[in-house]
Amino acid sequence: MQPLTDKKLESMALMATRLREDVIKMVSHAGSGHVAGPLDMAEIFTAFYFHILNHNPKKPDWPDRDRLVLSNGHICPVQYAALAHAGYFPVEELKTLRQLGTRLQGHPHRGVLPGVETTSGPLGSGISQASGIALAARLDRKKYQVYCLTSDGEHEEGNTWEAVMFAGKNRLSNLTVVVDRNNIQIDGFTEKVMPLEPFADKYRAFNWHVLEIDGHNFEEIIAAAAEARAIHEQPTVIIAHTIPGKGVDFMENDYLWHSKPFAPGEAEKALGELRTLEGKIKAEG
Repeated sequence: MQPLTDKKLESMALMATRLREDVIKMVSHAGSGHVAGPLDMAEIFTAFYFHILNHNPKKPDWPDRDRLVLSNGHICPVQYAALAHAGYFPVEELKTLRQLGTRLQGHPHRGVLPGVETTSGPLGSGISQASGIALAARLDRKKYQVYCLTSDGEHEEGNTWEAVMFAGKNRLSNLTVVVDRNNIQIDGFTEKVMPLEPFADKYRAFNWHVLEIDGHNFEEIIAAAAEARAIHEQPTVIIAHTIPGKGVDFMENDYLWHSKPFAPGEAEKALGELRTLEGKIKAEG
């Protein structure tokens, strides 16, 4: 990884804000889509595509690239925005989200858009897919890392824990799972719908190395990814504590924004808040 300088931190903060702006524009233009999750994962996607991943947007199928698997595919607007700004496809294409014939479907589809490693939609499949990729890397004696981004809500799926057991049993140390611990899902707060706690202890019970971080802090995200790469006997889970709807005051911590269309004026209000934040980051820099 490159050195994490103050200038790099500022550029990533600006990028995260731009990704949030793109999410608002994309979902507003489409008239449907998910908002809360994409907004709260902006720092994590920025950190991965602009600092952590060993990848080459000009050669998306480079055999030795790190793999990033998105399990909770409904938050794909933020991944699409990150891929576009990283150079995988034109930024102008973001406005085609969920349009007829678009490459930017409501859930990512492998083989259609460069940089998308797996097709996702049914929740709970991502860690299984990522575990298979990680095991294949070991069998092929490849050194690339496999990262799987997941939601906390999908940990209510049994398939998730089958994969967690498999990865722990096989000591897939080249696998790192990042959990968006935003505490919400479509029907409410996770601890009311189906409690997950003690969440970290569950992973430890299946022989995983567990880290807990502030999912909006670049230094913590990047340090956790570096620590995960240094663990050689276990897979690692990074439980990233986030604020759903992060960056837009009237959306934060409101589970209804998991998937909710914008009322007239709401998208413009959200963009106004984000542009103010962008100006503040530039001024402080």
